[in-house]
Parts: sequence; C-alpha cells; structure tokens
Amino acid sequence: MNKVYLPCKSIAFLIVRHTFTGRIQKLSCIERRYTQTTIQFPRTMSTNTTDRQNPGLKKFKAPKETLRHVKSREQRKRAVEVHGPAIVYAQVVGAGTRDNGPSLYVFSEFNRYLFNCGEGTQRLMQEHKLKAARLDNIFITRMSWENVGGLSGMILTLKDTGVPEVNLSGPPQLEKYVNAIRVFSGPLEEIKLSVRPCTAETQHTDETMTVSQIPIRANFCTDKPMNTMNSGKNSPSRSPQIQEPRRSVDSDDTGRRERETSPGGKAQVTRDPALVVAYVCKLHPKKGNFLVAQAKELGLPVGTAAIGRLIAALKDGKSVTYEGKEIHPEQVCTPTDPGPAFIVVECPSEEFVQPICTNQQLSRYQVGGPEDPAALVVHMTPERVLKNDQYQQWMERFPSTTEHLILNEQACSAHNVRSYKIQTQLNLIHPEIFPELKHYKTKETLATLNTPNVRAECLLKFQLRPKTEWQRDALLSCDTEEFVKEAAQVPNFIQEVEKCKGFSATDAALLSGQAEKFPEVVFLGTGSALPMKIRNVSGTLVNISSTQSLLLDCGEGTFGQLCRHYGDDVDETLANISTVFISHMHADHHTGLLSLLFQRERAMTVLGKTFSPICLVAPVQIMFWLNQYHDHCEEILRHVSFVPSKFLCEGAELPSVKTTSLIEALLKKSDLEKFQTCLVRHCKHAFACSITHQSGWQLVFSGDTMPCDALVNMGKSATLLIHEATLEDGLEEEAVAKRHSTTSQAIGIGMKMNAQFIMLNHFSQRYAKIPLFREDFNDRVGISFDHMQIRFGDFKIVPRLIPPLKSLFAEEIGEMEDRREKRELRQMRGAESMEEQGTLNAVELGRGSKRVPEEPTPGVENKRLKAN
Repeated sequence: MNKVYLPCKSIAFLIVRHTFTGRIQKLSCIERRYTQTTIQFPRTMSTNTTDRQNPGLKKFKAPKETLRHVKSREQRKRAVEVHGPAIVYAQVVGAGTRDNGPSLYVFSEFNRYLFNCGEGTQRLMQEHKLKAARLDNIFITRMSWENVGGLSGMILTLKDTGVPEVNLSGPPQLEKYVNAIRVFSGPLEEIKLSVRPCTAETQHTDETMTVSQIPIRANFCTDKPMNTMNSGKNSPSRSPQIQEPRRSVDSDDTGRRERETSPGGKAQVTRDPALVVAYVCKLHPKKGNFLVAQAKELGLPVGTAAIGRLIAALKDGKSVTYEGKEIHPEQVCTPTDPGPAFIVVECPSEEFVQPICTNQQLSRYQVGGPEDPAALVVHMTPERVLKNDQYQQWMERFPSTTEHLILNEQACSAHNVRSYKIQTQLNLIHPEIFPELKHYKTKETLATLNTPNVRAECLLKFQLRPKTEWQRDALLSCDTEEFVKEAAQVPNFIQEVEKCKGFSATDAALLSGQAEKFPEVVFLGTGSALPMKIRNVSGTLVNISSTQSLLLDCGEGTFGQLCRHYGDDVDETLANISTVFISHMHADHHTGLLSLLFQRERAMTVLGKTFSPICLVAPVQIMFWLNQYHDHCEEILRHVSFVPSKFLCEGAELPSVKTTSLIEALLKKSDLEKFQTCLVRHCKHAFACSITHQSGWQLVFSGDTMPCDALVNMGKSATLLIHEATLEDGLEEEAVAKRHSTTSQAIGIGMKMNAQFIMLNHFSQRYAKIPLFREDFNDRVGISFDHMQIRFGDFKIVPRLIPPLKSLFAEEIGEMEDRREKRELRQMRGAESMEEQGTLNAVELGRGSKRVPEEPTPGVENKRLKAN
C-alpha cells in the first residue's frame, strides 16, 4: 500500500503546484469528475483589453499558497484517512428577511461551505466570527442578485485571508458574472477562482462530503411572464429572451468596445430565469470509535504496538482472532456512521413547484427511495409557494425523522445586533439625530403546514454529526435595555449627555424640532473599503422634500440599512428616490445599486405607483457592468436612465439631445437649480458632485479624494460639505498612497471652500466606532455615524455631541492614541537612525568611499488602492 500511496500523493502535489499547465489541469478535472473553469484576475481596474494583448507586459504568477494552508491541507488528508469528519453542522447566516437574504454556512473540521452569498453576508460573518479562512466552496442556487450580491466582496475578503483558491458552483451564467465583476473588483491575482457550471452529472467531492448539483427548470412559456420576484422579492420578472439591443453611452464607446454581439448588432443574451440549482450533500461515512475499556476486558494488547493492526481491522468491520479468542467489531467499536444527507433547495415561484416535486434525484431521499432519508431539507422558499398544495405534499413525502428549515421573509430575527446596540446608545445622546432602528415586518400571512418545520434565525445551527440535533446556543439577543444599562455604566457618559441636553434646552434656536424638516441628510454607510459590524460602506440619502430624495453612492448593503432605518416605511422611502449618484467604480461605492433598483420596483408596485426608471449619474464605465449583468443574470437596464458624470462637469462637451432632456428632468423633478460634478484626485474616473436647490442651499459631496482644488472651486460657500476623512492625521503618506484624505486635510478643504458646515465620513474601518480628534475640530465640524440624520438647523448641535461621544468611546479612543504614540515613536527612531546613517556615510565619503546610499523610494505600487 505504501508503494502505491506515495506516488499518488506526489501527483496530487503536482496538481496543486502546476494547475496552470494544460496536462495537469486536465488530470485534475478528470480526477475530480466535474467540468471546471479557472479564472485568474489580472491586477487592473480597467476594462481595456489591450493590456492582455501586449506581449511585453509581465506575466502574472499563479497564487502562492501560504504555509498555513499547506499544513492544513496535509492535516486534513491524514485525518480523513483515519476517521473522517467528526463534527459537521449547518448554520443560518441570513435568515431570508427582506434586509438579509437567505444564506447557509456549513462547517466541518476540514472544510467550510457557503450556500448563496447575498449583500451583507460577509458583514454578518465578520460580526459573528464565522471564520472565512477555510471557506473554499460557494454554491449558488439561482442567478439572482439576492444570491450573488455579496460575492465580489466575499472574494476580496477570502483573498485577504490567504485562501489560495475558491470553487464556485451554480448556474452556467455564474462564469459570466465572475468575468463581469473584473471592472470593479480590484487586484485579485493572489486568488484563483474555479467555476463549476451545473450539469446533470456535476459532483464535488472533498474531505467532508459529496455535493451533487441538480438542475431544475421551471414550467412556463416564453410568452408568459413568470411570477417570480426579481431578486426573489415580490417584483415581476420578464421571460427570457435570446437577443435584444444593449444600452449605449453618449460619446463614449467604453461599454461597447468589449461587448460580444451577434451579426445583427444585438447582444447575445444568456440569462436563464427558468433555472435553479438544488444541492444534495452526502457526508462521508465515519468509522466507529474504538472502545478501549471493552478491549482491555477482552484481553486485547491495548497500549502495545500490536494493537494498531487489530484496531484497523476491527474498524473496517472485520473480526480478528487474538490469542485464540475471536473478537467481533461490535464488541469493541461503536457502529459506523453511514453519513447523513441534507438538501438545499430554492423554489422562488409556483412555476418551479412541479419540477421540484417530480425530480427523481430528490425523491431518492424521500420515503421509499433507494437512499437513506435526508436528515435536513433547507427550503429557500417564499411563503406563497409554501401555501401550494403540491409543495406541501412533497414535504410530507419525507419521513418524520427529516427536519425542515425554512428561510424566507417570515423569519423574525435580528442579524446586525452590533448596529442596533450602538444606535441604542447613541440615541441616549440625541434621539432625533440618532433615531432608534426598526425592523421590517412582512404583511404576508404564515402558511399552514402539516409538516413540522423550523423557521430560520440568524446563527441557528443544525448539527449533522456526531448526532443530528438543533442547537440554539448561538442565537442572538437584541436587548435594548441591556444596551442602555451598559452605556449608563460608562464613566462620565450620563453627565456629558445631560450637559449636551442642557445646552440645547437653553437656546430655543438649537432645538431640532424647530428646524426646517427638509433637506434632511441620512448617513446609511460611513465606513470605507468593506462592510463591518459597526460601519457599512458608502451611502448617503438626501431627502430634498417629503416626496423627493437622491442617493449619494450606494455601497453593498445600502438597502439593508434603509430597511433598518425606516422599517415598515421603507417602501415609501424607496419610491421617493429619483436620482442616484455613483462617485466612482470601486465596489464599496456601487455594489448596492442593483438591490436598490429591484427593491424600488417592488415598492412602487406595492404602493400602486407607476414605475419610472431612476436617474443614474455615474462614470460611463458602470454601463459595462450593468450591460453584462443584464445579459447574463437579470434584466436591469430598464430600471435606469443614465447620465454620464462627465457631462455635468463645468465646461463639458455638449451631450446628446436625449441626455440633455434627462438632465433637465432630473433638475425639474427635484426642484434643483444645478447639479454639477468635477473630477477628483482618487482613481481614474472619480467624481465629486454639488447640488444646488432652488431655495438657495448647496450640498457638496466629495466622494473619495485627496485634497482637491477643483472640489474647492465647485463648492465655494456651500451650505454643507460631506467630505471623506479616511485616515487620521499623521498618516499622510498612507493617505497619498491610497489617494485618500486625513481628517485635517478634509477640514482644510472645507475651510478653504468656506463651507458653512463640514461633515466627515468614509472612515477607515480601523476607526470602527469613532475617529481620532485633533484640535482643528471646531464648531463647524461634525463626524458621521451610520443611521445619523441631520438637518441644516442641527449644525450648531452636532459639534456639541462630541463630548458625550468621547465619553462613550473613551476606551477605543485611548487604544487609538496608544497606537498613534507608538507609531510616532517608531517614526522618530527611524528618523534618528537615518540621520546617524547619513553621518556615517559622510565620514565614509570623506575617507574616499565610493559607496553612495540610495534614497528610499516609497513603495506605493504594491499598496492596495481599494479593497471591495
């Protein structure tokens, strides 16, 4: 056996190391028994294909595995050969609520799996410590934004944790989706993405289990719209089409240049709303445990070298003879666990009911089937489908031992508990500026099911091994009274809150209730780079009036933030949004857009309002992404009327008549006198914007930028400047490398602009709760928090919130100040060392030395400009 085993191990090593060579890649695919497409991302943010055709460019290298991953893989191999996975459980991440779509995390000591990855998934995993370090398999049940909205951000997170390869399984269009996100996903050369498109024979086998992909097609005619909800949520979806015209951009061919078109000049459409993929997951058998005490009683040589051979035979189910006595496996070993199976199925509409209920592969795990009945069936199914008689009968064909887990909008589960906690504590400081968060509750009635079932809750577990059982020890508690009690125990916090309230009460002009209600600015996301438990990524809602709003940037999870801010009134808020401005193409500024568009259509349908597209002001490069998603995933282009940002710059070339009419309609609908943009100092095609209302107020939004004179000129004497302050003072070199601003730089721009008030936002996630303060924080400066809402009448109140904020977060401020002091000390020592080195070099030169030290060059090329 050893002679056979070692060469096989060597071959496996070659497959890992040389996956880019044709022969070895082919062997790998044959060995794994599934078709696999490997996609490698170059380190570029551009959609231009000429770089790939340039033979002079440096070829990228295959991603290198970290020592941690190599050792982990070897340990897993050894463990599987001995006993197989001992602990396996499925855990709910997103329970299927409107603000957190359905997603399931499966854990074993060898592997981690994720079924669906909608917006907010990585934020939940980060908050609740669901480790992504071994997450190497992601399964998608349907090509809808509800299922893939968080995938680009998750890939970046996995890359940052050192995962060398991620396998993506799902509908064939998944490969097109992964190719399309190149336009904004950033540098990904350190991770390899392998796409396994679904076929009838597709299987994935690893150390934990075998996963079979089962394609299921809906029964509907192409001339009849299917009754699914776009992105799974109550909005109509159109039937599939073969070819259709694509959206173009005025005076720019960025979107057209890389489009694959048919000879007739129409787009090749591959989206397939009639397809969902179900998954049957079968755990590998686990050999029984050797019972030492019973073995000793029977006289076996426990503790000696001879016992190893006997244990191996007994665990394999063979009887052994020792000193004339025959020993049977059942005498000294627990029974072998054959390995339970579980099923993950999505049934988004009634059109899928009959194909699911009659599927032969799924029926194998029901009563009378050739396989052991499934231990668990996970239903990602809306309530209206659960009311279907045929679907209920299909559930009843599973035995009583099968557990049913339902993930849909009927789930009553708080997910982002840390967000609720901090908002409850901030609410003590000022209830109007920091309103309490709400929950959206569906109005649909519960289905009456004869089959016992469990409704999903965030972090609910179903253990598959060592024994099947529900585990609720990790369930979340959102106890506002406990949050208030904790804040009250912070030294000096209540005293500072009372002082702040006293200042407001003594000056009637400061009372927020007497201020003009509009405009109102609601900060939905105030962090940078990637969503975290305290701060979500960029998104700012400007309520111009009771019926008109515009959105400045729309990072991943923006719709979820709207749900938690407005609760049951979220549909009215969505319907009021007529314009969305996207500053640039980094993922943390626009990957929440599609969810917003789908949910806005749903809201207008529910409210009985006539649907109208949103006015999208953005760089022209966004149309490449929208066209690709429209062609291969879901229809989206009819949701937007596009205005390129460059046409709103001062002195820009004249747009077409169509674009001019869109700009005029934008201004008229929102009662704006002017909507202006300017290029800023960040990545290519990054813009800031300025909106001027007919009543005279002006709001300027910087987007991401270094200090920029063009921004100053555009915003002269603005009423409000919202400026990014990604980094603290003292990190100016890092700010230059990442093309961001420090707090003092942002304040300086506001002062130079002569803005009436400055709100800082887009903080690095290292300042999760609060940024560091400097002396230049004056009565014209405020700092933003998620779910903070201000009106222009609050400008005098906002600076007075800083003392209670400092008290509430005193511990975090102390830790950041300690880090700053250590950093400054290191810099001081480094400067002294360089000075000493310079003196030594001068002495050497005086002695005739020919060695001249090279000047240090700041390594900005290897800096990551943006993560997600």
